[in-house]
Amino acid sequence: MVKPKGWNWKEANEVLWTNPCEESYYYANKWKREGKKTILDLGCGLGRHSILFAKEGFDVTAADLSQEGINYLNDWKNKVGLEIVTKVCDMNQLPFKANEFDCVWSYHVISHTDTAGFLVILKEIERVLKPGGNIYFTLCSKEDQAYKEAGFPVVDSNTIMKTDGPEKDVPHYYVELNDILDFLCNFDIVQIKHVNNCFFGGSKQNRVHYYIEAILKEDGLHSCNV
Repeated sequence: MVKPKGWNWKEANEVLWTNPCEESYYYANKWKREGKKTILDLGCGLGRHSILFAKEGFDVTAADLSQEGINYLNDWKNKVGLEIVTKVCDMNQLPFKANEFDCVWSYHVISHTDTAGFLVILKEIERVLKPGGNIYFTLCSKEDQAYKEAGFPVVDSNTIMKTDGPEKDVPHYYVELNDILDFLCNFDIVQIKHVNNCFFGGSKQNRVHYYIEAILKEDGLHSCNV
């Protein structure tokens, strides 16, 4: 299992990474209507989604490997007067109780590992999420240019290592649909979207991700076929 590494936020686009993604507005509304209360923003970065969920009245816990990102969020939440619990931690070993959260939100985060690391992270998510709890997360697709054509160093058959920008030396784990169906055996899958962000930042791209919504089964955890 590769050693985790946080983003170098000094090289990231602050405007981009402080604006919530469009999906977060939908799930804030959906989870509120469903009576959800507690959310873990896993891999919160600078805190754009933590701030949104807190403004919508959720009890938010924000966790990230980067002390720099957590410092930014702490300053932000204090400026706008919001209560958000923040933790610097590794996704492989979450400092939370079992069955603690109604929802886990993890946007472009838990793919920052290799195959062995991802399976450990998923087990940690299963542990801290309440039975019947919701998860929304994204994963990198093997249809993405970075996996297929960019020539990044290979860690394992599903993982490459980025070599530049804010993600320098950050591993990226890539999957196909059948991989997702296999490792989510402890979840009821609500939907999986396969999205190609083909024009972004003023130029053509081939950035492909899976967007996954699922509910942790209430009949206990089982051994998955992975």
